[in-house]
Amino acid sequence: MSRPPLTPGPLSPRRKVPREIPRPPYALLGEPPAPKAPRARTAQELASMREACAIASDALAAAAAAVAPGVTTDEIDAAAHEVMVSRGAYPSTLNYRGYPKSTCISINEVICHGIPDLQTTLYEGDIVTIDVTAYFEGMHGDLNQTFAVGEVDQASKDLMEATRRALDVGIQAIRPGGQVRDIGKAIEKAVRNRFGIVHQFGGHGIGPDFHDGLHVQHVYDRRATTRFFPGMTLTVEPMLTLGRPEAQVWEADGWTAVTVDGSRCAQEEHTVLVTEDGVEVLTRHVPH
Repeated sequence: MSRPPLTPGPLSPRRKVPREIPRPPYALLGEPPAPKAPRARTAQELASMREACAIASDALAAAAAAVAPGVTTDEIDAAAHEVMVSRGAYPSTLNYRGYPKSTCISINEVICHGIPDLQTTLYEGDIVTIDVTAYFEGMHGDLNQTFAVGEVDQASKDLMEATRRALDVGIQAIRPGGQVRDIGKAIEKAVRNRFGIVHQFGGHGIGPDFHDGLHVQHVYDRRATTRFFPGMTLTVEPMLTLGRPEAQVWEADGWTAVTVDGSRCAQEEHTVLVTEDGVEVLTRHVPH
């Protein structure tokens, strides 16, 4: 059975978060505070951030376990939401700039910010990226991963493997005193023009703010001269495509970003900490 075109579907009611779970500043009205410059995290912040990353990682694992042909994206979102709130964490995406759900779930040509709904169903041969962020004790932890739905074609397998490799080399490029542009340079070298690299979306600084003032490009940008320093926390999240890397956002929902040519996209993300002598990955992927 062939997949029908992806379109926005009806949403389930907003998921409940127990009253006792602390909310980020934007949870009520949707608008986050102005982004702040990156800074080193305190020991207490790092302890809380490690737990936020652990919760997000467990929520991703629960969502991944639900991936199968016939499952709706809303069901996957519910699985991740339940893990986060059961552990005392707030789903960071929920009402962030008005975003309506607890995760982003992006299928095939959707690059990022796919909104889970009651209508969109996974089909055999799809690839699906699940993006989860948890807010715990005032800190955010963020990761995503692309999964195959059943058996996928070789081109999709190659794309997913290349994206995992891009994430690895991007993280390996981080060191104290280095520059943010080192990440994009390393990824471009690893990809070697075999796939498109999305440049309209990137990684970001993270901690007390979901997104702070640091932007991380996954292509080389000579202007990205911000230097890494111990205690800095950020995400690396390359998005690779089988075709053109340009994105367009659906007018119907104002969030879902898709490839302009309909080609497939895969994405992989970790939250990382710059250490005195390198980098530490704080989040945990589902084993392949």
